[in-house]
Amino acid sequence: MTEANGEKVSTNGTVTESKETVFTGTEYSGFKTMLSLAIWLGGIHFNVVLVLLELFVLPPRIALMVLAVQLFFMVIPIDDKSKLGSRLCGFICKCACGYFPATLHLEDIDAFDPKKTYVFGFEPHSVLPIGICALSDLAGFMPLPKTVALASSAVFWTPFLRQIWTWMGLVPASRKSFYSNLARGNNCVVIPGGVQEMLYMDSTSEVAFLKARKGFVKVAIEMGCPLVPAFCFGQSHIYKWWRPEGKIFVKISRAIKFTPLVFWGRWGTPIPYRVPMHVVVGTPIKVRQNPQPTYDEINEVHAQFLEAMEKLFDKYKGRVGYEDLPLRIL
Repeated sequence: MTEANGEKVSTNGTVTESKETVFTGTEYSGFKTMLSLAIWLGGIHFNVVLVLLELFVLPPRIALMVLAVQLFFMVIPIDDKSKLGSRLCGFICKCACGYFPATLHLEDIDAFDPKKTYVFGFEPHSVLPIGICALSDLAGFMPLPKTVALASSAVFWTPFLRQIWTWMGLVPASRKSFYSNLARGNNCVVIPGGVQEMLYMDSTSEVAFLKARKGFVKVAIEMGCPLVPAFCFGQSHIYKWWRPEGKIFVKISRAIKFTPLVFWGRWGTPIPYRVPMHVVVGTPIKVRQNPQPTYDEINEVHAQFLEAMEKLFDKYKGRVGYEDLPLRIL
């Protein structure tokens, strides 16, 4: 490391000041980066195109064959320990971190113990919460071993997307999956607001649907895992989007556990706009393990998490270029 402006700067893009540490993704070649982003994020659009071709363009026999391939990839078992998949997604993750670029700000790196297991409460969801790539062990930023992210079950029924995102470290956002991954020592990234936040998104503020979301806090207490607030600045600007309005749309979204909307990036494609993303990670909130926590215990830790998230947002928003951005906690 070398000294620069009172900070320690390493050749891999790491900056350390006191206990605060900053990691920034490095640039990759344009073609490889675009290809990796298309593989990672193009699954939704690719399936939509296939369905439109099946309905309106392809002859019935060919359409049925294409549909059969989609159904096959919906149900075929996935080897989440695939070496090829791990290498592919490691490359994707590093390309993505260099593309925006993605920067990880650790408020206190010394507060993390690789021998412990943590629950990260990540906000916001935005159109796609792809800022979590900075927390993945594939990125090599966090001083922790295996980290997984809990995602909507709809992801794991989407052909092609389910394969890539499983290799990227995503697991179903079910209670059973949550407990089992923590029990195995995997750090878990949870987006408490989930797809519900997409119903309240706007272009002038950030929204975190947190006040009624206490399940992740209960699990953290039951498993004795420190709770970590994390927020991603810039993620809400990497896509443009259009969302239907009305009560029927809200009911449909809740029923399918997914908020259908139209979104697009550069050139109208799934490639996101190149907007710097800053993932800020607060100090872990220690919890006392209790297999049967009371409502008061859950509410107390939940209140600590909300306060920590607000302080983290206010502390960093000016530093990363969002001085006038308000946070709405619903």
